[in-house]
Amino acid sequence: MSFLVSLLTYNVWTLSVCMLVSQFDVNQKVTFIARTTIFVILLLFTAFLGFVEGILLGFVKKRGLVQWITARTFYFLCSVFLGIRFEIDDPNDYLGRTRPAVFLSNHQSMLDILMLGATFPKYCSVTAKKALKWYPFLGWFMAASKTVFIDRGRRENALKALQTAKDEVLRDKQSIFMFPEGTRSNALQPELLPFKKGAFHFAVQAQIPIVPWVVSNYSNIWSFKTGIASHGVIRVKVLTPIETKGMTSENVDTLVQDVRTRMLDTVMELGYSKSDADKKKL
Repeated sequence: MSFLVSLLTYNVWTLSVCMLVSQFDVNQKVTFIARTTIFVILLLFTAFLGFVEGILLGFVKKRGLVQWITARTFYFLCSVFLGIRFEIDDPNDYLGRTRPAVFLSNHQSMLDILMLGATFPKYCSVTAKKALKWYPFLGWFMAASKTVFIDRGRRENALKALQTAKDEVLRDKQSIFMFPEGTRSNALQPELLPFKKGAFHFAVQAQIPIVPWVVSNYSNIWSFKTGIASHGVIRVKVLTPIETKGMTSENVDTLVQDVRTRMLDTVMELGYSKSDADKKKL
């Protein structure tokens, strides 16, 4: 208990100092470090809450909601402390109405954790590399909230994990989220990396729809490559679901190309996010 109190006190003190620093126009590097520290502290704090929620909701058989609740909590805290907001264009409520499904999004940086906080649907789980399972707080939360851990070093283990996930998807109507690019692009302009096929094979095998959403390039608001960390509005557009009923593995290549083309067109359409810093320059 004393360890947790000490840790909480340290994090509150660090958060307060970083908040103070981030309010002043000091040099870009200091601001980036301060705001990134705030982000990490809020992430760890929310992950710890999610771990507790995972245990409690497990008793009432609602563990499928843990990642949604935790995601929304993290987004609320970051919108308050960091001033980053999301505008979600989903007039037909595909995020809420489509279940089960494979949800996909472009992957730019670690800030996408916050993007998931704003967009993540109810009764949905993420996939993650197995090594994350042992991370303090974050790994504990993921293990307690139906995360599908993939051992990328061993193909047979990865296939087994996906088979288990498919069984849960069909039994519990629990959707799954994946980044089809497979890694962070750190893109400084609107673009997409090549897609990996795992998410598409999964959707075809489970015969469930794919629901892509696209996030505007936010390198003008937050970029780990250039050290920018500012306020602003990041736009998200949810695309029409793509049905996979009747498809087989032979259709996967065409499906990958079709979805990537739609998402790339939307990436170019959305362009860059709306930085508050850019508004001040006008």
